[in-house]
Amino acid sequence: MIGCLIIHGFTGGPHELEPLTEYLKEQTDWHISVPTLPGHGRKLALEDVDYKSWIEAAEVSLKQLKEDFDVIYVIGFSMGGMIAAYLAAKYKVDKLVLLATAGKYLSFKQISVDTFEVIKDGLTGKLGQNKIYRHYKRKLGSVPLKANLEFLKLVRLTRKSLKDVEAPVLIAQGQMDSMVPYKTAYYLDKEIPAKKKEVVFFERSRHLICLGNDKDTLNRMVHEFLEKAPEVKEVSADFI
Repeated sequence: MIGCLIIHGFTGGPHELEPLTEYLKEQTDWHISVPTLPGHGRKLALEDVDYKSWIEAAEVSLKQLKEDFDVIYVIGFSMGGMIAAYLAAKYKVDKLVLLATAGKYLSFKQISVDTFEVIKDGLTGKLGQNKIYRHYKRKLGSVPLKANLEFLKLVRLTRKSLKDVEAPVLIAQGQMDSMVPYKTAYYLDKEIPAKKKEVVFFERSRHLICLGNDKDTLNRMVHEFLEKAPEVKEVSADFI
């Protein structure tokens, strides 16, 4: 049996991964675990939590899966991608998927484009229809400075683990991502020494890649990557 751990991003929750989660549940018989990291979810409470608690929560879920299942897949989005890479380096997992993973952060070029669109929609009375504005509006005032510093600490710590990831990995990145520059995918590809790597870019996707315009293609691609059987090494007749 297969256990699949899916880890959400900073200030997010399982809801930002729902299309992918539901697709995998429909297409497979895997046991899928999507924990809510401390202080996260629909209602944020990040004042008194630190980055260690986020890693520990994901690690507890992974350990439980490893006790119950023979094959383990780990999927991480944004900050969750860095946690997923850390866990893949620390424990034996069979495959790893990194979605818009925060190995680097803040694409100032794309931020300027997104900001212009928000301002334009505000001036034309369409602000309520702007997806970027609607998503981040609820987070304004809900994320204390300390939480942002904890996020930076987590990224610095988990970056060190990238060089120890050996599991086959799929790296997916939106080219319109304003939080994580699309070139981060190249950085992850360079830092991760795994022999089996696939890097895919989605032209129409922003940071919330699982909720974006390319989500259906992404869902299929992640499923196909995880379902793909490992290559069988040929054995010389002399050793049979």
